[in-house]
Amino acid sequence: MIPRKSHTILVQGITGKQGTFWTKAMQDYGSNVVGGVNPKKAGTEHLGVPVYATARDAAKERPFDISVMFIPPMLAKSAAIDACEAGTKLLVCLTEHIPAHDVMEMHVAAKANGTQIVGPNTAGLVTPGECFVGIMPAFNERVFQPGRVGVISRSGSLGTLVSLNLTQAGMGQSVFYGVGGDPMIGTNSAQALRILDADEKTDAIVLCGEIGGSAEEEAAEYASTMKKPVVAFIAGRQSPPGKKMGHAGAIVAGGKGDYPSKRAALEKAGVAVADTPSALPALLSRHFAAA
Repeated sequence: MIPRKSHTILVQGITGKQGTFWTKAMQDYGSNVVGGVNPKKAGTEHLGVPVYATARDAAKERPFDISVMFIPPMLAKSAAIDACEAGTKLLVCLTEHIPAHDVMEMHVAAKANGTQIVGPNTAGLVTPGECFVGIMPAFNERVFQPGRVGVISRSGSLGTLVSLNLTQAGMGQSVFYGVGGDPMIGTNSAQALRILDADEKTDAIVLCGEIGGSAEEEAAEYASTMKKPVVAFIAGRQSPPGKKMGHAGAIVAGGKGDYPSKRAALEKAGVAVADTPSALPALLSRHFAAA
């Protein structure tokens, strides 16, 4: 699912410091926030929208398409299950350091209720010129501008840099999809590729990967079947084997998930891999010139 201006959004944890700041930013950008959740402040109003005790209570009065979580790790499972059972189509889980067993239960609840989870540990999603959900700087016009290039990234900071490079090159973005940096995420890079491949507003895709796991190898399998051009950058080229680097999912183990294997898989699938993020616009330009 790609967020659109018409989609309604519920903010879980809306009254906290981060929830307040980013909800206001989302509203100012055009995101259609219809309510929030904080059990201790149910029945009040915050930032012009009603606050409910649970997502299920909110759904009765203010149906929503998307829920975004500004929730601490130990409360994330109950909040996620609440949103899933309330019928949200898309759950954006910003929280990191959620216990692994809790994450497993979240995914079970999502599957049972037909909910797509993005995250945990995602920076969110941006549809430039329309709306954003999460903690990406969509409001910074130097970084995000409407365009025809989709960006998929495990890292929010790397995704921001790549988006900046695309904007500086005059390309902009159709959507930014932050899939998250945890090992057990709800929407992986291959699934995000499928979503952007089906999007009529996306002509090409940049895949921002990193060492660890098998996300890029799985994405390469799908990329080999695509007609839309895909280019990529993989972070962690100089990292030592067996050492976790930043994200919980960025660890090379058992001879798998290292930089050479990821690059080889992508290039075998016809995906051009840039050595630096700043080289990505040039790779895209070659594809567009050849089209």
